[in-house]
Amino acid sequence: MRTIRPNTIYRHFKGFKAYVITLAKHSETGEDLVIYVCDSSGVSGNSDHQDGIYARPLDMFLSEVDHDKYPDVKQKYRFEEVK
Repeated sequence: MRTIRPNTIYRHFKGFKAYVITLAKHSETGEDLVIYVCDSSGVSGNSDHQDGIYARPLDMFLSEVDHDKYPDVKQKYRFEEVK
C-alpha cells in the first residue's frame, strides 16, 4: 500500500512538483486530504495548477493516471515521490 509522507516532494504526471505539508481530515465529511504546495516552475505547456497551496483528496492523490485519457504519460501514478 502506498502512503504519503509530509515534508516530501512528489511529481504530478503533468510535470509540476508538490511539496506535501501535511495530511488533514475534512471537518464535515471526514474525508482524508493531502495539503501541499504546488511548484509549477519548469513546467512547459498548459498546467491546471498555479503556484499556491492546495488540498486534494488522499484517494485522488494516490490514484493511478488514467492512461486511456493520457496515453502518452509514462508515470504510473498521478503523484510519485521524487527520489
